[in-house]
Amino acid sequence: MYDLIVCGGGLAGTAAAISAAQEGLKVLIIEKSGFLGGAAGNCYVNPFMPYTIKKNGEKILISRGIFAEIISRLSKMDGIAKEGDMVFNDEYLKIILDKMTSENNVDVLFHTTLISARAEESHVKEITVVNKSGITKYGAKYFIDATGDGELSAMSGAKYHVGRKKDGMCQPMTLCFRVANVDRRKFDKINYHQIKDAYNKAQAEGRISDPREDVLWFNYTTKGIIHFNTTRILNLSPIDALDLSKAEKIGREQMYEIYQFLKRDIPGFENSVLIASAPEIGIRESRLIEGAYVITEEDIIGCRKFEDSICVGAYEIDIHSPDGGDSTHISIPQGEYYTIPYRALTPLGFDNLLVVGRCISSTHEAQASYRIMPICCCMGEAAGAAIALIFKESIAVGNVNIDKLHIALDKRGLMY
Repeated sequence: MYDLIVCGGGLAGTAAAISAAQEGLKVLIIEKSGFLGGAAGNCYVNPFMPYTIKKNGEKILISRGIFAEIISRLSKMDGIAKEGDMVFNDEYLKIILDKMTSENNVDVLFHTTLISARAEESHVKEITVVNKSGITKYGAKYFIDATGDGELSAMSGAKYHVGRKKDGMCQPMTLCFRVANVDRRKFDKINYHQIKDAYNKAQAEGRISDPREDVLWFNYTTKGIIHFNTTRILNLSPIDALDLSKAEKIGREQMYEIYQFLKRDIPGFENSVLIASAPEIGIRESRLIEGAYVITEEDIIGCRKFEDSICVGAYEIDIHSPDGGDSTHISIPQGEYYTIPYRALTPLGFDNLLVVGRCISSTHEAQASYRIMPICCCMGEAAGAAIALIFKESIAVGNVNIDKLHIALDKRGLMY
């Protein structure tokens, strides 16, 4: 029997497992894919998005701890565009996370899908998974839901809501893709507005069905490769299997239309090659667990500092409209930040379960800020450290001593 089982091996889940194991706990990660890193590898979510703030002209790292260690290791492998940059090599990231979990004696089960959970009163007792070995049950004293969609919590009977309050609609899903052999000498001579105008013209002509208002692209760590985060799939549920399957097909259709547009209309793409689409479609938002505290838009833009804070964030509220219109961007004041409260990680009615990642307790608007990977990674590390304290005292997750937790997190560099 494990001390802690973490369901989901994304950055949040992996960081949670590592931090708990570093404190002496026996930990298992359940991961549906064949690698760690979650959306970074499964969905080609790249770059990391901001993990620094500028204050008095100085760039300050605010996502620290295990995330900072990951950045350092990527830099040493030439797996990040440059020191402090956000664009990274996702293959190197997989290798790094393998090494970090092995170094800390974390057990990992790849190609393993959570299929059910059994809860009694306020405790998750065991989970059932399926993999090449068959159907197996695992028990633990504590659990962390890092599935992104809140699957363990939902299977255990936790309360949740989906999407925005008025209609349950979620931010659209996106299939990211990459194009190689781009002639940067030509491409770098044109600007954003020229690309947008050509893209909107192609939409008007019926050559592009993607409702997104512009082309979102990023450089990759390999010269000549451009990474696109442009497809936008509307009005389908990310937690309905049939809808999700339809979204994958629509995403590939949009991808190919955009690629054909690039080759025809954008200088530098004449001899380009579509080399990869993400293994699975990216989900920005789905279930949001109902916890002891609900993070709101006001908390984010007001840069609220909670007494039970566990990590910090400074990313804007970035809502890709569920209706297909332009995105909404609400900035955080320069040099400022907000904090994530521990209570938002504690599902109502459970004594041995924490939730980390994009599905913690919040509103639709607030989730559009903290959902990025650096914040989720630090959130996971904090949750693992909290479970270590809770385990040693054999108490409920809601009864953790916040002062002791802050001391533990400060040692990890997470307190700011």
